[in-house]
Amino acid sequence: MKFLKTPLIIVTFLLCNAMHSQEIVDHSAWDQILILNVSDNGMVDYEGVTTDVVVFYQYFRYLQNIAPQDFWSKEEKLAYWLNVYNATAMKMIIDEFPITSINQVENPWKKKVFKSQGVRYSLDDIEHSILRKFGDPRIHFLLNCGSISSPRLWNKAYTSANINEALHERTREFINDPQRNQINSSIVKVSELFKWYEDDFVSNNISVVDFINQYSRVKITKIPKKGYITYDWSLNQKDKETHITSNN
Repeated sequence: MKFLKTPLIIVTFLLCNAMHSQEIVDHSAWDQILILNVSDNGMVDYEGVTTDVVVFYQYFRYLQNIAPQDFWSKEEKLAYWLNVYNATAMKMIIDEFPITSINQVENPWKKKVFKSQGVRYSLDDIEHSILRKFGDPRIHFLLNCGSISSPRLWNKAYTSANINEALHERTREFINDPQRNQINSSIVKVSELFKWYEDDFVSNNISVVDFINQYSRVKITKIPKKGYITYDWSLNQKDKETHITSNN
């Protein structure tokens, strides 16, 4: 993590400039944290994040000091709130680290961790009251709460420039990831995300199966009654990387 200490002044300068202008949300500090501490398979070096935690907390405060404005594009707002969710989950984990699951944090889904414009938000608030209202079910595959079964944490920050491509690619990747969905000629078992958020996926007159088939390499006709994989809430810590295989 010594590499991260060198550009700290540069990161500080970028954050300060963005806070003053408030014209473009600058996620470069988050981008750097993710590049240095998240593997291609989405496993996280939480000890690495805590080593240079000043950069992370500075970015988190930056997110709290700005807020989406009416003139922001939909892409800018969506990227902002997705990064807020993932950064909030990471903050909850590193604040309590070492832990083996986010569920070891007291009431993690209802805990009001993020504050913007005098309003405090929990992970549930951000997901259900803000992100789901964008009306795009693919957001579920960009959210990471630090668990093995979550869609992998991308080692890049979401931005207005990459968000549309990310929605497509992260969804395709998640559905075809054999660690999170088992879809082949002999078996169909999918993530519990498709059961928990079924209402989101059946919008626009399509079924959950129709949605999956838009991205799956192997097409399915139904999800069996017992065709859901039990969610693994274990921490997506980097030393467990050997248990996850890349699907790129």
